[in-house]
Amino acid sequence: MAAKHFPVEAGHILMFARSVGDPNPIYSDPDYAKTTEAGAVIAPPTFVQSSAQFDPDYFLRPKIGQPWFGSGKNPTGITRAPGGGGGGGGGGGLHAEQHYEYHRPLRAGDVLTATPLPGKTWEKEGKRSGKLVFSESVTEYRDQNGELVITARGVGVRTERPVEQPAKA
Repeated sequence: MAAKHFPVEAGHILMFARSVGDPNPIYSDPDYAKTTEAGAVIAPPTFVQSSAQFDPDYFLRPKIGQPWFGSGKNPTGITRAPGGGGGGGGGGGLHAEQHYEYHRPLRAGDVLTATPLPGKTWEKEGKRSGKLVFSESVTEYRDQNGELVITARGVGVRTERPVEQPAKA
């Protein structure tokens, strides 16, 4: 989940663009940006994902003095109990898709409000992992005037059981 209120500042846009290696001057140069269709410095396409860092309870954000569940098999010794957490059995889960629908450019100076909405859930039968449970999360980002700016849709998938690794020859 993203933070409820997310200020979009020019410095954040610049640092985000640099972190993803995008040198487009529309993310950093106000004079250049004025000459574009957007007319102002705008944020890169996946920028709203960084709103999670404004949420002190975001589950992937490291917390001082607490074990961190980040990337990797067991990065800090945190393990999941079989069948525990996040629905769907003793297998694993992963982030499968992410989509962003822009209703207008996201500009420096906007203050977004994030609203989570219910998404779809569906199942498929996997060949090696049993049932696959797909779940969609939808977040609408509205600006300080209540105008819809971005709709973000993510899809996660959880397996019923771990996939057995083939024996090494």
